[in-house]
Amino acid sequence: MRDGSGLLQPGNKPENPNPRRNQPINLNHYATKKSVAESMLDVALFMSNATRLKAVLEHGPSSHYYTALIALISISLLLQVVIGILLVVIARLNLNEVENQWRLNQLNNAATILVFITVVFNVFITAFGAQKPGFLAAGAARDPL
Repeated sequence: MRDGSGLLQPGNKPENPNPRRNQPINLNHYATKKSVAESMLDVALFMSNATRLKAVLEHGPSSHYYTALIALISISLLLQVVIGILLVVIARLNLNEVENQWRLNQLNNAATILVFITVVFNVFITAFGAQKPGFLAAGAARDPL
């Protein structure tokens, strides 16, 4: 409480203008939001890899690393589908229920490991997919859409 001078009286805590700050965090909502955000990033990477796969297929087998790129991109897309399914399962389970916590921890660990493997695959996709300077610009000039 404040006295007439606007100063806090000894032993009193300041008033919190936001009463929601005093409430404990709902871990289930936090985990669900985290899974949704991760899913959105997974969708963005999935779209990027689908576009890369299309470009490699259009360029044809004459590409220097054609087979390696097709294999790497296909494995990455498959891993992303599995990660997406895992994230949906994780988001549907309630973290506040004690009997679900061990299973959710294991599913979250599996998803994290698969995301790491997917990142490694995408590093190689980017490395093998690097084209000669001007390749993308020349392709864009031929086909603007």
